[in-house]
Amino acid sequence: MHTLLITGPGGAGRTTVAAATALAAARHGRRVLLLSGDVGDPLAALTGEERVPGLRVARVDSGEEFREELVALQERGSALLAMVGARPLGAEELTELPGAEQFALLRALRRAADAPGTDLVVVDMPPLHQTLSTLALPAQLRRYLARLLPAEKQAARALRPVLAQLAGVPMPAQWLYEAAARWDEELAAVQAVVEADTTELRLVAEPGPAAADALRLGRLGLALHQLPVRDLVANRTLPQDSADPWLAGLAAQQEKYAAEWAGEIPVVTLAHLGRDPRGPQDLHRLAAADGLLPAPPAPRGAWAVEDRLAADGVLVWVVPLPGAHKSDLDLVRRGDELLLTAGPYRRIVPLPAALRRCTVSGAALAAGELRIRFTPDPGLWPRA
Repeated sequence: MHTLLITGPGGAGRTTVAAATALAAARHGRRVLLLSGDVGDPLAALTGEERVPGLRVARVDSGEEFREELVALQERGSALLAMVGARPLGAEELTELPGAEQFALLRALRRAADAPGTDLVVVDMPPLHQTLSTLALPAQLRRYLARLLPAEKQAARALRPVLAQLAGVPMPAQWLYEAAARWDEELAAVQAVVEADTTELRLVAEPGPAAADALRLGRLGLALHQLPVRDLVANRTLPQDSADPWLAGLAAQQEKYAAEWAGEIPVVTLAHLGRDPRGPQDLHRLAAADGLLPAPPAPRGAWAVEDRLAADGVLVWVVPLPGAHKSDLDLVRRGDELLLTAGPYRRIVPLPAALRRCTVSGAALAAGELRIRFTPDPGLWPRA
């Protein structure tokens, strides 16, 4: 099943493009699920009451998800709460906390990937920066859990009844490790969806200097997290033949930036309707645009390790970072991991097995690629 995540700078028309993409696919016979977590259900104003064969629309209710999850957590930890004299909160008095939308959207994404009878899931994601932090969350949290509650320490659970008798109080670590195991299992399932070859992103932007700056940093973060971008929708483009000098100037600016983007990534152009899209009629007009129908995804590539031992005595790890500037980048080796920073984004990456036996001997940025040089450590990589 194909999962297409729609995102872009704020106010670029992500929801409209997501709805038009889903409609275009349904009109070509695909079974499509359109998923959105936006407050106020803006999809309803676009889709109206019309029912398109093969298209289902669902909205993520983050408030309800948060209440159900917290009530369930209280029930599982009831013994510990009673021990410390805590009073459980009722579902009716709970309001969602910041970050609840991210977790609800990730859980909905996992459920959608398992939904039978669906060929394509189109997800109306938050703005680009927030989408990046959301998609990176499962891997980051799993790493934190592995460090703070390592699985190998659970062997000590056999001693806890004895320790509880000696201390005279119940030991709460049992339920903590069980909760961590459940969280890790759910996070692993979400991470598998995010990292699957069948998951990719479609960016949406209105051509212009502000969008160009936002997209440069956003694409840098997506590349750092190895999230593949299918194409970019240049939204709300103005006609090029306007007699009005002001409109002609704006149209020329849009054409300039759209042409620059087209040199780096496939671009789909959506014309400005002369008004905000509203209702099925406008949506059908947008869905008919050339290139909007998504093709099957291509396998995502891994970061390549070039073997240059014979020529230069090094291995080179090639990290594609399109649009990166030297000032954006930083890297630190810590044990078997590499801490990579690109602009405002950071990722901790485990090193491939061969590179763990090497030391970092340099790095260079050229043609949108960060090339990190590794020299074999003689103590770990003995030569004949």
